[in-house]
Amino acid sequence: MDGGGERMIREARDDDWPGIRPIIHDVVTEQQTFAYDPAMAERDARRMWLLDPPARVVVAVDGDRVTGTANMYANRPGPGSHVASGSLMVAKEARGAGVGRALTTDLIGWARRSGFAAIQFNAVVEVNLAAIRLYESLGFVTLGTAPGAFRHPTEGDVGLRIMWLDLR
Repeated sequence: MDGGGERMIREARDDDWPGIRPIIHDVVTEQQTFAYDPAMAERDARRMWLLDPPARVVVAVDGDRVTGTANMYANRPGPGSHVASGSLMVAKEARGAGVGRALTTDLIGWARRSGFAAIQFNAVVEVNLAAIRLYESLGFVTLGTAPGAFRHPTEGDVGLRIMWLDLR
């Protein structure tokens, strides 16, 4: 990444929203990797992304520029609360520069420190090959695919993978 700053992952702060919002807007309106409503209002995007503890929200920053963001949380309450999940988004101009890897590695570290038994990504679009390669390189496996569960704007109906990383 250019920009001359120091790249790091840190906890998101309230004043990071102006840097997070354009990333979410771009990813959601591209309609290629997340099954979120592209007409989502900003207040709904903020509520959906900036989760309260014990969930965690982070940003990747290069100097003072937000280049990516992730949230992480228990996949399900109660009997499913020992499995973590999360969502990661990278700014268009930072894609392919290691931001996704840094965010995913941070999520894995958080899940281990928090005592989760595994991480489950519930809906990885099967044509999102960069994400799939990244997750597999970090040890995730595909448990199964829901065929045609995602309407991709150029590829048509494609599958959604459930991806799993055992932390035990």
